[in-house]
Amino acid sequence: MPTEIQEETFTLEELLAGLKEVHRLILWNDDFNTFDHVIHCMMKYLDYSEPQAEKIAWKVHNEGKCAVLEGSFTEMEIYRKILQQEGLTVSVE
Repeated sequence: MPTEIQEETFTLEELLAGLKEVHRLILWNDDFNTFDHVIHCMMKYLDYSEPQAEKIAWKVHNEGKCAVLEGSFTEMEIYRKILQQEGLTVSVE
């Protein structure tokens, strides 16, 4: 009796997603950006609602930092550069 082999196929997108390492964009507390500016940037560039952006601003203020986005290194670098141009202190982990 022959052994039956079941072949499994994946799309290119599924394969690439499996290879992608997740990186985080970290927003850091600083002494020069206002709550309003941080909230504005979170809403404008990361598409957060106002309540979500306020929660992020408070977390950064109270804890010193907050992960605001996750994705590929390339995606996080793009957002890091945008937010740095707005004067925010951000890094990619």
